[in-house]
Amino acid sequence: MNTNEILARLRAKYPGENEYLQAVQEVLESVEDVYNQHPEFEKAKIVERMVEPDRIFTFRVTWVDDAGQVQTNTGYRVQFNSAIGPYKGGLRFHKAVTPSMLKFLGFEQTFKNALTTLPMGGAKGGSDFDPVGKSNDEIMRFCQAFMLELWQCIGPDQDIPAGDVGVGGREIGYLYGMYKKLARQYNTGVLTGKGGTWGGSILRPEATGFGALYFTQHLLEKAGKDIKDKKIALSGFGNVAWGAATKATELGAKVVAISGPDGVCHIPEGITKEMIDYMLVMRASNRNKVEDMAVKFPGKAFFTAGKKAWSIPVDIALPCAFQNELSEDDAKELVANGCWCCCEVSNMGCQPGAIHYFQDNGIYFAPGKAVNAGGVATSGLEMTQNAEHISWDAQEVDDKLHFIMKSIHEQCVKFGTRPDGTVDYVKGANIAGFMKVATAMLEQGTI
Repeated sequence: MNTNEILARLRAKYPGENEYLQAVQEVLESVEDVYNQHPEFEKAKIVERMVEPDRIFTFRVTWVDDAGQVQTNTGYRVQFNSAIGPYKGGLRFHKAVTPSMLKFLGFEQTFKNALTTLPMGGAKGGSDFDPVGKSNDEIMRFCQAFMLELWQCIGPDQDIPAGDVGVGGREIGYLYGMYKKLARQYNTGVLTGKGGTWGGSILRPEATGFGALYFTQHLLEKAGKDIKDKKIALSGFGNVAWGAATKATELGAKVVAISGPDGVCHIPEGITKEMIDYMLVMRASNRNKVEDMAVKFPGKAFFTAGKKAWSIPVDIALPCAFQNELSEDDAKELVANGCWCCCEVSNMGCQPGAIHYFQDNGIYFAPGKAVNAGGVATSGLEMTQNAEHISWDAQEVDDKLHFIMKSIHEQCVKFGTRPDGTVDYVKGANIAGFMKVATAMLEQGTI
């Protein structure tokens, strides 16, 4: 495999799709040496097939707002790879959603799902619909219109969507209600992230954040460090950041910063249980303003407009909000302020310059496809419970999640350990996921 030649062809074919091309480049650079040790992969053109999605659905979504005005958005579903199981990946409702973004997310999802040890392929979908400022009824009508187009493309043995940015339990409920009406069957296995009274898994809303902290804990233990009393900065205040704040606090760390599009809240004494609970209220308000935390808890949380979480001195940075949210300048500011560890909780949360700066300066760094796999892992556990008509309690789900994150960490260490004993978690995660998917593709023939 010649990585440069493959990337050149993709750049010519997909000009401007920078997020997707960036994700492909990271994986190919990590796996090139291992790939070249397997001539059977090259003969079957595994990489050339792997970097292209199986199919992409694009559709119009027309709905009516509260003023009676007709609105139109575009919906997508990118089914990327099903070599090891049915397509699995979230739906994202955000004004910035594009086909390129979803291709990148679907590509990353393929390897992330492979790391979980569960039989799930990779997919991603969503719409450029912006839920910020929309009423509950408007969100319901949009979800119903979206599912009107999506429903024939999904199913428990075909493609199982879940939530993502802008899609939480409320939206999953509306989507499933419409699916049930259209399909005329009650099959809860068609979506994950469902309500607890109708097939949902305990801990699913907080699973991505919980899993991220379990992975971070194992990374620190491998490095001979303890998470207790460490200062942490989180970006965002949705389900992912909420789960991360909850588990970090349980493990004895201090979350001292959370951020939003409007700025950052500095919480010098560490986030409290009441503040963590209030993060859910902030998310449900659709205001998307982290300043609300400072208004609610004056004297304990201090808001600064226009600043990021990375401006606060911390030990550990956890990007939880969006891709490419942490820049090289942010990384330099973090390191200058004493940060020595960064684990991506959002998919590709750091820009390439930030990753290289962290690695070049000896900062512990782990990529999103490993760190944030807890969410999809728990979705896989939800699928198992739906298929077997069983229900696990919170402790059982948490134990299984912790075991999966420990296994992912072990895979990263196995494939990413350098000669000096340190671990390149980016390389380790990419090789571990790639080998599983590539082997399955080879065994299934040229299709």
